[in-house]
Amino acid sequence: MSQKIGVAMLSFAHVHAGGYAEQVKNNPNAELVAVWDEEPARGKAEAERRGVPFYEDLNALLALDTVQGVVVDAPTNLHTEVLIASAKAGKHIFTEKALTITIAEADQVVRAVKESGVKFMISLPSRVSRENLFAKRVIDEGLLGDITLMRARVAHMAALDRWFRAGENHSGSLWFGDEKAAGGGAFFDLGCHRVDLMRWFLGEPSSVVSRMNNFSGAYPIDDNMVSVVEFKNRALGILDVSWVHRSGPNPLELYGTHGYLTIGAGSGPNVQFHSTKIDAAGIKGVISPTELPDAPPMPMVQWINAMKDGSPMTITIEDGWNLTQLMEGCYTAARTGQAYVF
Repeated sequence: MSQKIGVAMLSFAHVHAGGYAEQVKNNPNAELVAVWDEEPARGKAEAERRGVPFYEDLNALLALDTVQGVVVDAPTNLHTEVLIASAKAGKHIFTEKALTITIAEADQVVRAVKESGVKFMISLPSRVSRENLFAKRVIDEGLLGDITLMRARVAHMAALDRWFRAGENHSGSLWFGDEKAAGGGAFFDLGCHRVDLMRWFLGEPSSVVSRMNNFSGAYPIDDNMVSVVEFKNRALGILDVSWVHRSGPNPLELYGTHGYLTIGAGSGPNVQFHSTKIDAAGIKGVISPTELPDAPPMPMVQWINAMKDGSPMTITIEDGWNLTQLMEGCYTAARTGQAYVF
């Protein structure tokens, strides 16, 4: 494809939508050509700001020959409808996480995408972090032995500082605090990144128990939680997510029968690693690797390259399905107060 790829923004509801629009604009192989939004006033304003037409009718936009790909940033409860319509129209898809709220919806989206054959990318930027790629390599090469425990925290002060607010013409981000629209609170929004890594590192889950609460009262939704997941390989995973975190680290820790690896656990080097499998010449101890795997392009760049010349992508729709499966299990366990078995 010699000319630029036409990309449409489907909603500016998500806080990252503006950033994605800029990524499209700044990519030499793509251009923004249209906008649709479930909130017409917001969509018209964003389209005018970027000098492209606004379409109030989603199907009319999806019928445009000038649109080859779409970036979906609608509230999560609209993902199923928007993603399926885009796939059936033959448009390549880049979507914000999570894929869908429920696994039943995820099944529908996966089916539509596979039947259409479109290029699909879900934004899971943790997958292109060099530190996380190093951890995955260490696990896959068995340098930690059998993994016994993974502990992953991610938190910020969104509830404490009331980041999500209504805007003029309902164009703000208050929907992040609406469980029906967002699917969940801190865990669904922020925890996605750690849930995805845990599923990628440890494999298929077998059961989970969870406790979630509303600590701040800022929004009627979970803002503080912990889940403990048991995986089919018997490893345990502890997920710790919060919107009421004023300061402190967001560590990721892996422990196995032959060592451990931590990322961002303290004030020292970002990655610390110890394994009895690499002890040599009587020298033992914790190392801080200076050479990490090369990072693949960011998800947006991978997607545009795949549309342009068929380049492979490192993140798949199955990864999106896996994320929704584990998220749904964690929330079901919290709501029922019982272990959820996958």
